[in-house]
Amino acid sequence: MTTAQFADHWPGERPEAARRLLRAAVESFASRGFHATTTRDIATGAGMSPAALYIHYPSKAALLAEISREGHSATLALVEAAVARSEQPRERMRLLVEDFTAWHARGHTVGRIVNYELRALPEEDFAVVAELRRRIEDTVKQVIEDGIAAGAFADTDSRTAARAITGLGIDVARWYTERSTETPEQLGVRYGELVLRMLGAA
Repeated sequence: MTTAQFADHWPGERPEAARRLLRAAVESFASRGFHATTTRDIATGAGMSPAALYIHYPSKAALLAEISREGHSATLALVEAAVARSEQPRERMRLLVEDFTAWHARGHTVGRIVNYELRALPEEDFAVVAELRRRIEDTVKQVIEDGIAAGAFADTDSRTAARAITGLGIDVARWYTERSTETPEQLGVRYGELVLRMLGAA
């Protein structure tokens, strides 16, 4: 998912100026980092004056909060949809990892921001994002526990395994680029196979 697609598909009605600011914020945060980005950088990237930014967002932190909330909400929806596609724990895990990995490869620019700029969020916004992350991890954890109970996976600490699995997918956003030799879908398949072996899948 490109930066433009990410902004254009966020839920809710937004003025075109607000969408331009979101796109510009993603590009600025990705290239400079949150702390080095100024509101002027964002406004200039959106083709607006710095004063115009404040009509839509009170601060650059508010932009980061919206990007982070929507990015994590979309990821949670993707994980839940993957799990709903099968009743078998092994197949559920394969689908989940494939989709989760490909998502972070396609949206690697946004993925780097929402996962690696967490500490810059105001406390209240961080709490919202932390809850979304917990729900994602809990969904993965439940699939693991179901698989252990069904004899499909080796007995293991499900919380640790869930964190390891989500960490593998999230890290893709850190290093993946358009020059990578594998497509997001190919990478997803490889990671799916890797995770199943890691879980001792029967």
